[in-house]
Amino acid sequence: MATKRATRKRVTTPKSAKRPSARKAATATKNGALGEYNRKRDFTLTREPAGRVPATRTKALRFVIQKHAASHLHYDVRLELDGVMKSWAVPKGPSLDPSMRRLAMEVEDHPIAYNTFEGTIPAGEYGGGTVMLWDRGTYEAEDGGGVTSLREGYRRGDVKFILHGKRLHGSWVLVRMKRPGRPQWLLIKHRDEYADSKRDVTEDIRTSVATKRTMEEIAAGRRVWRSNR
Repeated sequence: MATKRATRKRVTTPKSAKRPSARKAATATKNGALGEYNRKRDFTLTREPAGRVPATRTKALRFVIQKHAASHLHYDVRLELDGVMKSWAVPKGPSLDPSMRRLAMEVEDHPIAYNTFEGTIPAGEYGGGTVMLWDRGTYEAEDGGGVTSLREGYRRGDVKFILHGKRLHGSWVLVRMKRPGRPQWLLIKHRDEYADSKRDVTEDIRTSVATKRTMEEIAAGRRVWRSNR
């Protein structure tokens, strides 16, 4: 008597399930370093880099300043520290005048990969608006104490540093104010050979340090990052 051979039903895996989603790839950092950055973004939709802390770092610490026309025009000042970019939104931008104390609102840490972004984030998305790479370079602790000094300064709320940028140079300080809520700091230029009380550097320099484009030219470009809240 012939027996029927059991047939195995073929299961087709949806294409979307064949590759791990970027959102799952970022799960490990949801509650750790870059956790807030990752929670604000859906990496199945956005071209922004998922927040990951690199295994190794370069010898020189990097900084970047991005001009950002979101709901309000401001400048994002970012300093590399412990594998992330410590970030502050500075409404009026940096000033070369030591008598000027620029409000700097601390925001979530950003990944180091964010340092190369210039383009537009669509209106209605998180951080929607045009982003320009306004300045970039390396920086160091003012006292020569390296990462240890910068880390302690950040913990204490008094970060003294020297910028070696394409546009900004010399000694600066970020001082945390004692106010409730999200940490608020002051960005101040120290008195040195790069201080200039007569020059408005944000008015003088209106083009990208990377592409020489204006904000209007960047807005008209094709590079778009999408994200959601």
